Amino acid sequence: MPRLVIAGLEACYGSLKVLDGIDLDVASGDVIGLIGPSGSGKSTILRSLVGLTPPTAGSVEIDGDNVDYKDAASVARLRDRLAIVFQQYNLFQNMSVLQNVMIAPTKIKKRPSAEVEEEARALLAKVGLGDKLDRYPDELSGGQQQRVAIARALALRPEILLLDEVTAALDPELVSEVLDTIRVLAREGMTMLIVSHEMGFIREVSREVVFMDAGRIVERGPPSRIFDAPTEPRTRDFVSKILRH
Repeated sequence: MPRLVIAGLEACYGSLKVLDGIDLDVASGDVIGLIGPSGSGKSTILRSLVGLTPPTAGSVEIDGDNVDYKDAASVARLRDRLAIVFQQYNLFQNMSVLQNVMIAPTKIKKRPSAEVEEEARALLAKVGLGDKLDRYPDELSGGQQQRVAIARALALRPEILLLDEVTAALDPELVSEVLDTIRVLAREGMTMLIVSHEMGFIREVSREVVFMDAGRIVERGPPSRIFDAPTEPRTRDFVSKILRH
């Protein structure tokens, strides 16, 4: 049984429909790569899932539980199960790395501080920042800040992790350290939806790749088929252009 089921999902920005009938199911441990041109709706799927861009039609279920995006309690329960990491790190500049990772579990989830600190230290070690606990964000590189943001999301103990262009704001030499962190999570079985323009990485880490255009899913399948033998003309056109560069 799929862990996450999206059916007929629609979303709008004003009068502009940006998602148009999205159907997608995600099993536990799946890594789904979302690719497509800018403005195709990839990031909006992630924003809609967590209620930042509330859907205007369709349904979302997690483990058979339907999400009511008009009900604050339902959205709060959803956000206990999903965590999202954005392109921008959005760290608290007046807090240390350790404090940034601890704040949501202690203040929002009311978990014991000692327990949260132990877990936060372990998470920061996992993302390669065990020696940066007392540093502040402005003392870190962009790649290090993004890894703190990933650790902060993991501290919420999400069942599904949503990654929205997490390397797009980084200098090229810093991209690999963030991708290495995501590789570790994939090997450990974390369920993830990843929006990225890093096509080689998407091909490597994804169980399934979803190609989107104009708010719709054009084609989906294993990476080998999407990148080597797509069936839809729009997918072939997109892949041929990105693989030439």
